[in-house]
Amino acid sequence: MDIWSQLLGGFATAASPVNLLWAFVGCALGTAIGVLPGLGPAVTVAMLLPITTQVEPTASMIFFAGIYYGAMYGGSTTSILLNTPGETGTMVTALEGFKMAKNGRAGAALATAAIGSFVAGTIATVLVTVFAPFIAEHAVKLGPPEYFMLMLLAFTTVSAVLGKSTLRGLTALFVGLAVGCVGIDQVTAQVRYTGGVPEFMDGIEVVLVAVGLFAVGECLYTALYEGRTQATMNAMGNVHMNRSEWRRSWPAWLRGTAVGFPFGTIPAGGSEIPTFLSYGMERKLSRHPEEFGTTGAIEGVAGPEAANNSAVTATLVPLLTLGIPTSVTAAILLSALQGYGINAGPQLFQTSSTLVWALIASLYIGNVMLLVLNLPLVGLWVKLLKIPRAPLYAGILIFATIGVYGMRQSSFDLWLMAGVGLLGVLMRRYDFPTAPVIVGMILGPLAEAQMRNAVAIGEGSFRVFIERPMSAALLGLVLAVLVLPRVWRLWRQLRRRAA
Repeated sequence: MDIWSQLLGGFATAASPVNLLWAFVGCALGTAIGVLPGLGPAVTVAMLLPITTQVEPTASMIFFAGIYYGAMYGGSTTSILLNTPGETGTMVTALEGFKMAKNGRAGAALATAAIGSFVAGTIATVLVTVFAPFIAEHAVKLGPPEYFMLMLLAFTTVSAVLGKSTLRGLTALFVGLAVGCVGIDQVTAQVRYTGGVPEFMDGIEVVLVAVGLFAVGECLYTALYEGRTQATMNAMGNVHMNRSEWRRSWPAWLRGTAVGFPFGTIPAGGSEIPTFLSYGMERKLSRHPEEFGTTGAIEGVAGPEAANNSAVTATLVPLLTLGIPTSVTAAILLSALQGYGINAGPQLFQTSSTLVWALIASLYIGNVMLLVLNLPLVGLWVKLLKIPRAPLYAGILIFATIGVYGMRQSSFDLWLMAGVGLLGVLMRRYDFPTAPVIVGMILGPLAEAQMRNAVAIGEGSFRVFIERPMSAALLGLVLAVLVLPRVWRLWRQLRRRAA
């Protein structure tokens, strides 16, 4: 019962007029960003991170959570109407949603996406409420060797899963680790990797790198490579479902939720994997397989959308209980917490319980807000697609510049942001994932500290990582993530040759 009393206290905090306003603004802004092709919650949260210097922590996190959730809701709109996913998690939605729209069923596709997101988000939030305190209670028993291995697992999975090449993912990770080491060593107080530049003494701000990679990099990439492309939009129609579509949708929502939630709680590279798994499951279980890939099957929209939102909500479990982000937006949210001097992890539920429970309560409130915003007002969001790209991206660059300059009033930071933006363009042009850079930059110093503590516990021996059962099991999991995909690929090639 203690969980539910704390949740009621969280509702009391989240339902204050100021926090409700922040939740509404975050949901509305997130939906708008999700609708606009090419933008996403990572870009928006990174661009708005500087407000953490002005806004109270609870209100700030509720605001960012609203953006995160809203972008997932809004991303399905462009997938269905334009065949242009607003977020990577809505790529699968475009497969069937766009075909439904081409055949005059855009309203049903938008309705099942919005309602499925609400159902999955609500169920996943209940699971977060129940399991997060339990995990935090047991995570306190983990020592430095186990924490280092958990972070190593996060590094490995995020780098190996995101992008088309493991080598490119690991390269991006090492870039982030290198950037995170710049400045003064926290243990020895030695200056390292500054190159004689005094501005690097305090390290490189995560906010600056996030804004440069995502906001500035996205704008420059669009201007250089996508500025002249034009997309044709399908007619929308009324947003509703008939009885048959309701009957076909609700089992897909539940199955998608069950698939998405476990993937969100582990460092598996985001919501892309569960959405594809959900799509494959719906295609096999559907009583109307002939609609897949032809006229559009509503299950192919309902299941992946539910899996997407369930996975997004589940990322809060490892973020709040272990301090480990399993997506790039979660990594930026972790940076926001660190900006307030709040360390996410097992102690968070004791040291900042008001913030945690208000954040969880705001997810319930945000789900209702987003359902209201998405179903009746979808026509309003579609009008955002008519905004010309030039003024839209110019505005983003202006906000990014003001935000970064406002942190330290340093022109050096602006030049550094521009340089990081160019790096972001090159990484996207040559298909290097950007998420490992942020994850490595944030978790790198923490992993270094945990590794030093673990070696100290082992009296200078690295055997401590294999002598403790939990640590050894996590090390085995890391090796499995690196080795098993290659073994599986080799085995399939041998079978193909034999056939």
